[in-house]
Amino acid sequence: MSAVLQDNPEPLRYFDREFQVDTVKILPGQYHAARSGAVTTVLGSCVSTCLWDPVERIGGMNHFMLPGDNAHPDSPWAASARFGVYAMEVLINQMIHLGADRRRLVAKVFGGARLLAGFERLDVGAKNSEFVVEFLRVEGIRVLARDLQDVCPRKVHFFVESGKVQVKRLSLTPSETVQRREQEYLQRLDAKSGGEIEIFKPPR
Repeated sequence: MSAVLQDNPEPLRYFDREFQVDTVKILPGQYHAARSGAVTTVLGSCVSTCLWDPVERIGGMNHFMLPGDNAHPDSPWAASARFGVYAMEVLINQMIHLGADRRRLVAKVFGGARLLAGFERLDVGAKNSEFVVEFLRVEGIRVLARDLQDVCPRKVHFFVESGKVQVKRLSLTPSETVQRREQEYLQRLDAKSGGEIEIFKPPR
């Protein structure tokens, strides 16, 4: 069960010949929940959470761009908080719709690298990482594994039936594509929200 969090096309579905499994590739602003197959994405400063119900073997992954800062509602981050919260809640709700029990969910979290040029003083990846760890703590969802921050992009494969995740750290060259994709997504969010996330624009 796939969906988009913002103005994005539907996730790409294909057969992964390397892993011999039907796979859904998600981009920033997308998520997918299912009982079988795999979910994959490439992360820069974005964060993905892989959630899994080990009894029903239902899993899902999201890919969100903007963090939350509920502790400081007057900060510039507060206007963006709904994106991270929404990304988590819609994924949890879709998994429950498929038969998962929220009380059994466990998580593995990835991403949050420092990749976006022009954001040296505002580390988007670190803010994303802090948000997702705090969200899971508050919700009582145990984190089984994490690979957050650093300076390299990551390719993540989540195998829904087993709950296993394979993470490949990429060299800096492919990160140019990741950076461009994330910058374009930020611009779409900014246009749609009437400029309320102007803080993310690099200085000229």
